[in-house]
Amino acid sequence: MEENYGHIEIRLNELLKQKGLSKNKLSYKAEMNWKQIDNYCTNNITRLDVYVLCKLCTVLECEIQDLLVFFPPEKK
Repeated sequence: MEENYGHIEIRLNELLKQKGLSKNKLSYKAEMNWKQIDNYCTNNITRLDVYVLCKLCTVLECEIQDLLVFFPPEKK
């Protein structure tokens, strides 16, 4: 049985809307593949890449906590 340690949500989609940026523009500015950005937008990521997170925070001029939100496990 797998322990529930909570989960992390990537808020890239919301940040793009706030900043008025498209995925295409972000992929150009962050020098990232569009599909990779789309995966981050849809939370379709199993392993976070620290380098990618640094790129996103730099290009979006945001803090890491703007991009990632931790949801602790529900108490039983």
